[in-house]
Amino acid sequence: MKTQDRSLDDDALAMADLAEVPDWTAVAGPDADQTGEAVVRALVQRVMAATGWQPWPLEQGEKIGDESASWGFTTRRGITMIVFDGLAFADVRTSGWSAYQIGPDDIAEAEAGLDAHWPEHLELAIKTWGEPAYVGQSSGNPAFLDEWGPGAGADRLHLAVWVRPGAQIQLFSDMPTRDPLTPSVGVNYAVYLD
Repeated sequence: MKTQDRSLDDDALAMADLAEVPDWTAVAGPDADQTGEAVVRALVQRVMAATGWQPWPLEQGEKIGDESASWGFTTRRGITMIVFDGLAFADVRTSGWSAYQIGPDDIAEAEAGLDAHWPEHLELAIKTWGEPAYVGQSSGNPAFLDEWGPGAGADRLHLAVWVRPGAQIQLFSDMPTRDPLTPSVGVNYAVYLD
Protein backbone atom coordinates (compact mmCIF):
# COMPACT_ATOMS: atom_id res chain seq x y z
CA MET A 1 0.00 0.00 0.00
CA LYS A 2 1.16 3.49 -0.80
CA THR A 3 -0.03 6.68 0.85
CA GLN A 4 0.08 10.39 0.26
CA ASP A 5 -0.45 13.03 2.90
CA ARG A 6 -0.81 16.56 1.58
CA SER A 7 -2.05 19.80 3.07
CA LEU A 8 -5.78 20.53 3.20
CA ASP A 9 -5.33 23.90 1.47
CA ASP A 10 -7.31 22.97 -1.67
CA ASP A 11 -10.01 21.30 0.41
CA ALA A 12 -10.31 24.51 2.46
CA LEU A 13 -10.86 26.49 -0.74
CA ALA A 14 -13.37 23.99 -2.13
CA MET A 15 -15.32 23.79 1.13
CA ALA A 16 -15.49 27.60 1.22
CA ASP A 17 -16.85 27.60 -2.34
CA LEU A 18 -19.56 25.10 -1.36
CA ALA A 19 -20.39 27.13 1.76
CA GLU A 20 -21.16 30.19 -0.36
CA VAL A 21 -24.10 28.54 -2.13
CA PRO A 22 -27.08 29.71 -0.05
CA ASP A 23 -29.74 27.52 -1.67
CA TRP A 24 -28.95 24.37 -3.62
CA THR A 25 -32.54 24.12 -4.85
CA ALA A 26 -31.60 26.43 -7.72
CA VAL A 27 -28.76 24.09 -8.75
CA ALA A 28 -30.66 20.78 -8.69
CA GLY A 29 -32.15 19.48 -11.90
CA PRO A 30 -34.94 17.04 -12.63
CA ASP A 31 -34.32 13.53 -11.31
CA ALA A 32 -34.89 11.93 -14.71
CA ASP A 33 -31.60 10.18 -15.59
CA GLN A 34 -31.52 12.07 -18.87
CA THR A 35 -28.36 12.90 -20.80
CA GLY A 36 -27.31 14.95 -23.79
CA GLU A 37 -26.69 18.50 -24.88
CA ALA A 38 -30.02 19.99 -23.72
CA VAL A 39 -29.58 18.49 -20.23
CA VAL A 40 -26.01 19.80 -19.92
CA ARG A 41 -26.86 23.28 -21.24
CA ALA A 42 -29.75 23.57 -18.75
CA LEU A 43 -27.40 22.39 -15.97
CA VAL A 44 -24.78 24.98 -16.95
CA GLN A 45 -27.33 27.79 -16.89
CA ARG A 46 -28.66 26.78 -13.46
CA VAL A 47 -25.21 26.41 -11.91
CA MET A 48 -23.91 29.69 -13.31
CA ALA A 49 -26.98 31.59 -12.10
CA ALA A 50 -26.91 30.05 -8.61
CA THR A 51 -23.14 30.05 -7.96
CA GLY A 52 -21.29 32.30 -10.39
CA TRP A 53 -18.96 29.38 -11.21
CA GLN A 54 -17.63 29.45 -14.75
CA PRO A 55 -18.30 26.43 -16.99
CA TRP A 56 -15.52 24.71 -18.84
CA PRO A 57 -15.47 26.14 -22.35
CA LEU A 58 -16.04 23.92 -25.35
CA GLU A 59 -13.02 23.64 -27.63
CA GLN A 60 -13.34 24.66 -31.28
CA GLY A 61 -15.57 22.07 -32.94
CA GLU A 62 -16.22 20.20 -29.68
CA LYS A 63 -19.77 19.04 -29.01
CA ILE A 64 -21.53 17.90 -25.88
CA GLY A 65 -21.97 14.14 -26.19
CA ASP A 66 -25.32 12.37 -26.10
CA GLU A 67 -24.14 10.43 -23.03
CA SER A 68 -23.10 13.55 -21.07
CA ALA A 69 -24.91 14.15 -17.77
CA SER A 70 -22.49 16.50 -15.99
CA TRP A 71 -20.23 19.46 -16.57
CA GLY A 72 -17.17 20.97 -14.95
CA PHE A 73 -16.94 24.47 -13.52
CA THR A 74 -14.17 26.67 -12.14
CA THR A 75 -14.89 28.64 -8.98
CA ARG A 76 -13.52 32.08 -8.24
CA ARG A 77 -10.96 30.38 -5.97
CA GLY A 78 -9.74 28.27 -8.91
CA ILE A 79 -11.29 24.99 -7.73
CA THR A 80 -12.82 22.58 -10.23
CA MET A 81 -16.37 21.47 -9.41
CA ILE A 82 -18.17 18.66 -11.21
CA VAL A 83 -21.96 18.99 -11.19
CA PHE A 84 -24.74 16.55 -12.12
CA ASP A 85 -28.49 17.20 -11.75
CA GLY A 86 -28.37 15.54 -8.31
CA LEU A 87 -24.75 15.81 -7.19
CA ALA A 88 -21.87 18.28 -6.95
CA PHE A 89 -18.31 17.59 -5.84
CA ALA A 90 -14.90 19.22 -5.89
CA ASP A 91 -12.29 17.59 -8.12
CA VAL A 92 -9.48 18.09 -5.60
CA ARG A 93 -6.88 15.37 -6.03
CA THR A 94 -3.90 17.03 -4.38
CA SER A 95 -5.28 17.58 -0.90
CA GLY A 96 -5.43 15.47 2.23
CA TRP A 97 -4.50 11.88 3.09
CA SER A 98 -5.17 8.89 0.86
CA ALA A 99 -4.01 5.32 0.37
CA TYR A 100 -3.74 3.53 -2.95
CA GLN A 101 -2.46 0.28 -4.43
CA ILE A 102 -4.11 -1.38 -1.44
CA GLY A 103 -3.51 -5.11 -1.21
CA PRO A 104 -5.64 -7.74 0.58
CA ASP A 105 -3.40 -7.57 3.65
CA ASP A 106 -3.51 -3.76 3.86
CA ILE A 107 -7.15 -3.30 4.95
CA ALA A 108 -6.43 -2.76 8.67
CA GLU A 109 -3.62 -0.31 7.87
CA ALA A 110 -5.86 1.63 5.46
CA GLU A 111 -8.60 1.83 8.11
CA ALA A 112 -6.07 3.02 10.70
CA GLY A 113 -4.88 5.74 8.31
CA LEU A 114 -8.45 6.94 7.75
CA ASP A 115 -9.14 6.90 11.50
CA ALA A 116 -5.99 8.96 12.09
CA HIS A 117 -6.75 11.58 9.41
CA TRP A 118 -10.54 11.84 9.67
CA PRO A 119 -10.44 14.31 12.61
CA GLU A 120 -8.49 16.96 10.67
CA HIS A 121 -10.92 16.79 7.75
CA LEU A 122 -13.90 16.94 10.10
CA GLU A 123 -12.38 19.90 11.97
CA LEU A 124 -11.91 21.82 8.70
CA ALA A 125 -15.48 21.02 7.60
CA ILE A 126 -16.91 22.21 10.95
CA LYS A 127 -14.82 25.38 10.75
CA THR A 128 -16.27 26.04 7.28
CA TRP A 129 -19.84 24.68 7.46
CA GLY A 130 -20.62 24.83 11.19
CA GLU A 131 -21.79 21.98 13.38
CA PRO A 132 -23.03 18.95 11.44
CA ALA A 133 -26.49 17.45 11.81
CA TYR A 134 -24.90 13.99 12.11
CA VAL A 135 -21.47 12.46 12.77
CA GLY A 136 -20.90 8.72 12.97
CA GLN A 137 -18.48 5.90 12.23
CA SER A 138 -18.88 2.23 11.47
CA SER A 139 -16.39 0.95 14.08
CA GLY A 140 -18.32 -0.39 17.04
CA ASN A 141 -21.64 0.97 15.77
CA PRO A 142 -23.93 -1.74 14.35
CA ALA A 143 -26.59 0.89 13.52
CA PHE A 144 -24.18 2.98 11.39
CA LEU A 145 -25.40 1.71 7.99
CA ASP A 146 -28.87 3.24 8.39
CA GLU A 147 -28.37 5.63 11.31
CA TRP A 148 -28.47 8.85 9.26
CA GLY A 149 -30.79 7.41 6.62
CA PRO A 150 -31.42 4.12 4.80
CA GLY A 151 -28.06 2.91 3.47
CA ALA A 152 -26.31 6.23 4.20
CA GLY A 153 -23.35 4.43 5.77
CA ALA A 154 -22.84 1.96 2.92
CA ASP A 155 -19.22 1.75 1.81
CA ARG A 156 -18.22 4.35 4.40
CA LEU A 157 -16.01 4.19 7.47
CA HIS A 158 -16.93 7.70 8.71
CA LEU A 159 -19.79 10.04 7.83
CA ALA A 160 -20.74 13.60 8.75
CA VAL A 161 -23.75 15.43 7.27
CA TRP A 162 -24.69 19.11 7.00
CA VAL A 163 -28.22 19.94 5.88
CA ARG A 164 -28.65 22.93 3.57
CA PRO A 165 -31.66 24.22 1.62
CA GLY A 166 -32.08 21.76 -1.24
CA ALA A 167 -29.14 19.55 -0.30
CA GLN A 168 -27.05 17.56 2.12
CA ILE A 169 -23.30 18.05 2.25
CA GLN A 170 -21.65 14.78 3.24
CA LEU A 171 -18.06 14.36 4.40
CA PHE A 172 -17.05 10.71 4.41
CA SER A 173 -14.19 8.26 4.30
CA ASP A 174 -14.25 5.20 2.08
CA MET A 175 -14.61 1.78 3.73
CA PRO A 176 -11.71 -0.42 2.58
CA THR A 177 -12.75 -4.01 1.89
CA ARG A 178 -10.91 -7.19 0.99
CA ASP A 179 -13.64 -8.70 -1.23
CA PRO A 180 -14.12 -6.93 -3.50
CA LEU A 181 -10.70 -5.38 -2.99
CA THR A 182 -10.80 -1.61 -2.57
CA PRO A 183 -7.93 -0.15 -4.65
CA SER A 184 -7.82 3.26 -2.92
CA VAL A 185 -9.37 5.18 -0.02
CA GLY A 186 -9.46 8.73 1.25
CA VAL A 187 -11.66 11.35 2.87
CA ASN A 188 -14.09 12.95 0.44
CA TYR A 189 -17.11 15.23 0.41
CA ALA A 190 -20.03 15.80 -1.93
CA VAL A 191 -23.26 17.75 -2.12
CA TYR A 192 -26.29 15.51 -2.65
CA LEU A 193 -29.03 17.64 -4.19
CA ASP A 194 -32.70 17.10 -3.31
